[in-house]
Amino acid sequence: MKIRNLDRLKKKIAAMSPAARASVQAALVTSGEEIADLARTFAPKKSGDLARSIGTTVSPSAGHDLLVTVHAGDDQAYYARMVEFGTAPHVNGGTGKGTQHPGTHAQPFFFPAYRLGKKRAKARISRAMNKAAKKVAAGA
Repeated sequence: MKIRNLDRLKKKIAAMSPAARASVQAALVTSGEEIADLARTFAPKKSGDLARSIGTTVSPSAGHDLLVTVHAGDDQAYYARMVEFGTAPHVNGGTGKGTQHPGTHAQPFFFPAYRLGKKRAKARISRAMNKAAKKVAAGA
């Protein structure tokens, strides 16, 4: 997602009160969880490891405390990107070394969930920011 006027937005966020930041953070967490739930629903369920690996992480990064990351894949479901994007035909290494793999078709689950949840997430975050701005303007 590309954000226009990011520098202006960063300045406005830095000027927000702690209560306003908490309101926006809650909207971000709710939106992230909603997108993660959609991705879990769309994920293929052969073993269930892939769906269980989908989650959110709330962590400050590079000085931003308003950051929620939706992620898929872990030690058990290391193949998440291969399921999402598919694989090209290739010669195997490892135990099947030298055998030809026909490749796999993509089974998108992550980006369709993101695309479905993006509009609702933007609206939720926008409402939280407007509500917080109104509180600040009212002197609360």
